[in-house]
Amino acid sequence: MKKSLFTIALIFNAIMSTAQMKWNSTYQQYIDQYKDVAIEQMKKYHIPASITLAQGLFESGAGRSELARKGNNHFGIKCHGWKGRKVYHDDDASNECFRAYNNAYESYEDHSRFLVSGKRYQSLFSLKNTDYRGWAQGLKAAGYATNPSYATKLINIIELYKLYEYDHAKHYDRFLASATKDRVAPGGMTHPIYKFNNNYYLKARRGDSFSSIAKEIGLSERKLAAYNELPVSASLSEGDIVYLKKKAKKAPKSYKDRLHYVRAGESMYSISQLYGIRMKYLYKMNNMTPYDNIVVGQGLRLR
Repeated sequence: MKKSLFTIALIFNAIMSTAQMKWNSTYQQYIDQYKDVAIEQMKKYHIPASITLAQGLFESGAGRSELARKGNNHFGIKCHGWKGRKVYHDDDASNECFRAYNNAYESYEDHSRFLVSGKRYQSLFSLKNTDYRGWAQGLKAAGYATNPSYATKLINIIELYKLYEYDHAKHYDRFLASATKDRVAPGGMTHPIYKFNNNYYLKARRGDSFSSIAKEIGLSERKLAAYNELPVSASLSEGDIVYLKKKAKKAPKSYKDRLHYVRAGESMYSISQLYGIRMKYLYKMNNMTPYDNIVVGQGLRLR
């Protein structure tokens, strides 16, 4: 009877955990930022990308935990003979030693090596990359975490955000994967990088400048400003799109025969940023010059 009640309690807790978990934009932002690194790690070490992402999300609080901010440690890996930089944090005991890294990429790489080299995790590598449930349960059984709901939480994250789709990935974006290397930002919070129109961009935060973003990304601030067709001294507002490469001559093919209808407050510059088009080509496509004004409701060609 006791065993039956215990089983019912476990099932009830699992159902309640799933029911309470809701989609979170912060989690999605983390996934967008690190999915290509997770896929790269899967190709190298045969660890499901879904598992790597779910662990990174859960262990680091989507990159916002103290360990992630101070030590770029996304997986809660303790020192265990670590000879590199260390940070100390209260966990199962007070002031425990944790590994610290120069950037998030090093944390992902060390996490993979930690699993590959750990004898207690070896049986997991006989599982298919698509068996995220087996991996989640195996990690818990092997003692990766003390949380009794660890496997359930990983599985819930994977299924809510459909991370299992990345386990079938044949390719990954090498630029986005490498963008997690050598990036340093105040508080450890780097900007998520997005891809559009064969280019990469991020969204400015309050207090950002071309100088601060250039330091984080590892680009010349003059080049960064030039890519965005602004002087280096130009101020940035929260939410501004900042491209990391030279913009294209036209919008993506999906915008063929589609017009952009000017809205209040827009300018040729803001429209060029929205679609990742250099201004001179936007003017040229619409038989305009920089001396021509646009009006609300005007339709502009994008290709």
